[in-house]
Amino acid sequence: MKTTKIRNVAIIAHVDHGKTTLVDALLWQSGLFRDNQTVRERVMDSLDLEREKGITIMAKNTSVVYSGYKINIVDTPGHADFGGEVERTLTMVDGALLLVDSSEGPLPQTRFVLQKALARRLPIICVVNKIDRQDRRPKEVLDEIYSLFIDLDADDDQVEFPVFYTNAKIGAAYPDLDQALEAGPASLECLFQAIIDHIPAPNGDPEAPAQFLVTNLDWSDYVGRLAIGPLRRGRLKSGGEVALIKDGQVVLRSPIKVLYTYRGLQRVETDVAEAGDIIALAGLPDAFIGDTVADSVSPEALPTVVVDEPTLTMEFSANSSPLAGREGQNLTSRQIRARLEKEALYNVSIRISQGDDGGEVFKVAARGELQLAVLVETMRREGFELTLGPPRIIVKQIDGCDHEPLELVVIDVPEQYVGVVTEKLTSRRGKVVKLANHGSGRVRLEIETPTRGLVGYRGQFMTDTRGSGLINTINIGYVPWQGPIMGRANGSLVADRQGAAVTYALFHLQPRGSIFASPGEPVYQGLIIGENSRSEDIWVNPCKEKKLTNIRASGSDEALRLTPPRKHSLEEAIEYIRDDEVLEVTPKSVRIRKKVLTPK
Repeated sequence: MKTTKIRNVAIIAHVDHGKTTLVDALLWQSGLFRDNQTVRERVMDSLDLEREKGITIMAKNTSVVYSGYKINIVDTPGHADFGGEVERTLTMVDGALLLVDSSEGPLPQTRFVLQKALARRLPIICVVNKIDRQDRRPKEVLDEIYSLFIDLDADDDQVEFPVFYTNAKIGAAYPDLDQALEAGPASLECLFQAIIDHIPAPNGDPEAPAQFLVTNLDWSDYVGRLAIGPLRRGRLKSGGEVALIKDGQVVLRSPIKVLYTYRGLQRVETDVAEAGDIIALAGLPDAFIGDTVADSVSPEALPTVVVDEPTLTMEFSANSSPLAGREGQNLTSRQIRARLEKEALYNVSIRISQGDDGGEVFKVAARGELQLAVLVETMRREGFELTLGPPRIIVKQIDGCDHEPLELVVIDVPEQYVGVVTEKLTSRRGKVVKLANHGSGRVRLEIETPTRGLVGYRGQFMTDTRGSGLINTINIGYVPWQGPIMGRANGSLVADRQGAAVTYALFHLQPRGSIFASPGEPVYQGLIIGENSRSEDIWVNPCKEKKLTNIRASGSDEALRLTPPRKHSLEEAIEYIRDDEVLEVTPKSVRIRKKVLTPK
């Protein structure tokens, strides 16, 4: 296919604004599936974790053919923690669809992805999605989008973008707001045509020496490692020799084993790939993200993939608790090191280094707690047992002074919770920069807060707002160290012996605070079995049984009723732990324990 008949486009947006649903509709209306074919919703979210959490974690690409044009579509994550995936993806495309919810409007990740797209001079098509919402406000949202472009220093050409109003669930797009509100025929034809008209064709010269940028990696059981990315210029032929360039130096010359292009959701083997297409090739086992695959006779390197630096670190080590080895298969430091090194190859925003305690501890640096939680959850499903330290921020030295990362926190809450939210965040060194009431009984707050102040706050936020609040964050730079921030106020109830938790003991511990353990669960000395209602830690005996006697009194042996235990998800547990505590993670369990298991 000629370069002029190819369009490469990314779909970018804040989390849950409808990117993956819109891709589903584009695939259906392109004729990719039969009318009677069974296809699951959010077909691009292929990972189990993505389907369980309802978010996109890894960027993925597909292609459709419309009116003789091949349109390569890349679906990107919307959560700020996976910004590395977005930055990597934008190097593959020549334009972007910017999705914005018709009620929520632009949110922190909208700003982040748009900033990256504008910096790469990518043409933008604006899509106001979920136009069927009862609380829609499309005119105000469009004004907010224009304001965001201006805030990001977009020039006159970049601000002149086409706007469409869509209902991705039914596959409907309208170029006119009145049409959209009347809910005319469901079709995405005008959006397909806008992609063809507004997104430029790739500008690579098909006759020049080949240049291919590795932006993603995959694995095939038949041909091994696959390097995926855009062919910037020239042609590649299956069986032809190419050069692999790392850091500007040719490190390998090797023939291409197999060459693939994309058709729908499938990789299709091809003999020749032309400039402008997104392809995959096998035969270079040492290829990594950011490398260049070039013509073997006159190799030239492309600029590598550059992503923003991580802001948080967490220490990983082998499980060292008395219950180690009961549930997992991958138990050693050597296996953990190999798995983390493999993750660093595929995930451009992860950094791995040696821990302060020597060779048995590994520091993993990432964008946020969710990204770390996804990595840990993936490893536990692979049979790993881990000990995790508390998350710590990465401090930078700027002009000889300590600087810490700063987040813009955007909060949407009912009016009655504004006071408690601002009180809690200002006590964590937050500063309110914007407050807006759209008249619907809900208020939007923008608060600049150090990343350190947000560690452990999300659980508190959901409690304070009775689960009705929405919170989103994005890193906006570094500020001088803001001083001490109060952490978790409550102490812990810590088991003082090994055994099994007993109903009688737990019942009598309930007045001291909230309990994490269930009757019959194994416990050991140093395991945290509950949260104290006061600030200090208390060592308790959760295995204490009732002493039986021969004397019985009426009513003395009534059944004991326990309050259901408070169970932490992995993300909640990562946020919860304090400096003297660690997390024990196994394929079946998440336990919080003291770093030192004996009382001091």
